[in-house]
Amino acid sequence: MKLRLLATVALFCTVAPAFAAGSSKDPGTEQMRMDRTFERLGNQFIQEGRTDGMSIAVVKDGKAHFYNFGTTTRGKVQPPTEKSVYEIGSISKIFTSLVLAHAVEEGRIGLQDDIRRYLPGDYPNLAWEGTPVRIVDLANTTSGLPDNLPNPFPQGKVDPDKAPFIALEAMKGFAPDQVYEELKAAKLGAKPGTKPQHSNLAADLLGRILEKVYGEPYEALIARYVEKPFGMASGTGRSRAADEVNGYNKRQVAMPRLYERAFLMAGGLRYSTTDMAKFLGAELAATDPAIRLSQQPVWGDTDEAATSLNWNLNKTVDGKLRLRMSGSTFGCSSYIEMYPELGYGIVLLANRPGETQNEMQELATHAMEEIWGKPPALAAFENALQAGNYQDVTRIATEVRRQHPELHLTEQYINLWGYRLLREDKPKQALGLFRYNAEQWPQSWNAFDSLAEAYEKLGDKPQAIANYRKSLELDPTNQNGAYHLKKLLAR
Repeated sequence: MKLRLLATVALFCTVAPAFAAGSSKDPGTEQMRMDRTFERLGNQFIQEGRTDGMSIAVVKDGKAHFYNFGTTTRGKVQPPTEKSVYEIGSISKIFTSLVLAHAVEEGRIGLQDDIRRYLPGDYPNLAWEGTPVRIVDLANTTSGLPDNLPNPFPQGKVDPDKAPFIALEAMKGFAPDQVYEELKAAKLGAKPGTKPQHSNLAADLLGRILEKVYGEPYEALIARYVEKPFGMASGTGRSRAADEVNGYNKRQVAMPRLYERAFLMAGGLRYSTTDMAKFLGAELAATDPAIRLSQQPVWGDTDEAATSLNWNLNKTVDGKLRLRMSGSTFGCSSYIEMYPELGYGIVLLANRPGETQNEMQELATHAMEEIWGKPPALAAFENALQAGNYQDVTRIATEVRRQHPELHLTEQYINLWGYRLLREDKPKQALGLFRYNAEQWPQSWNAFDSLAEAYEKLGDKPQAIANYRKSLELDPTNQNGAYHLKKLLAR
């Protein structure tokens, strides 16, 4: 099963500086390479039907560069611009977490506080064998709380083109305090602080708690601590509806815009690339203590995977720190990443939901390699893998590290690489990478699940069954493994 981002914040005390688009077109310059790369990759993205419209903002060394592709409305020639507004989905969570960081810096709240201290009523269920859900757990994805509460999404078989409209109508019917009533019966899925899992409810509760702490609505807090300091336009309400793109699902069906407050704090903000470039610039500068706090890891290990306050952190294949997050709504997708050591960040916004956020991540990765070149450690590793036909990857990695000690391989990086090979119809090569993951991370259910998929692709039924069983031993809740195992045993 392909690992995805946990669909995974800044502030100046004064007005953020303006970012002017670069204008250098001299052959051979970094700017020229950047322009050529994004123009080619962006146009290809549209031509392959991955989205109808897409806007990209790149910030490098304090300057912003903008690229726009496709159309904001199907069937019309309406190219997006850096002023076009998109729903940013779960990237909203890092905005909420930035307000939290300010509250911590101001002494209004503590990251280790039991969340029940700020909730109305009694919630003995919000603890796991004496371990309570803490404020930090709401912001680092380890709360153990359900994903959505109340849950607006229809159950059972429903036309996928109609499901978003049904969910939206359900949201409109939610009472303001309905979440608290349903929260009393909610069950934690894991011990708080131990297992990352997506939860819109966690972000919603965090926003509600911040409203209580400050005695002000969420919209006012976002304006005070994010939008006004950075010079961003408002990301709430309908004031910029005329600039909003129209969103479509993968079957090109028009999707509804998401204005309901029930989803606002978890994924309801909307911005243009002009806004997001200012946000990225402030994040990279990190001149405010609240920004720095929001970027510090509070769960996990950055050598493999970690989480700060709703940023996902890890290291690149050559050991550089990367912060990233993605999001999706009914009709839009977003992806953001930054590399503090390089002074570089990028945000991509599209009017297509779901898998598009992962595809934009791949575009960002390809752009990095084309603009600044493939890291020597990765080039050496790829050459050695090809020479050895992807066999005995553990030995190959050890040998490459003798010349390139900076080579940094994570489970997720290898996992995504393996799935790219599967899509390219190279299952034997993918198998070698998945074997490496199972050897290096023997307690990872996902490593064995992916290994089983490769064996299944190759027609090796006994090995596929054995590895799906191993994956389910490590995580009995692995639905993908259970489904494939049942299918294989029935043959």
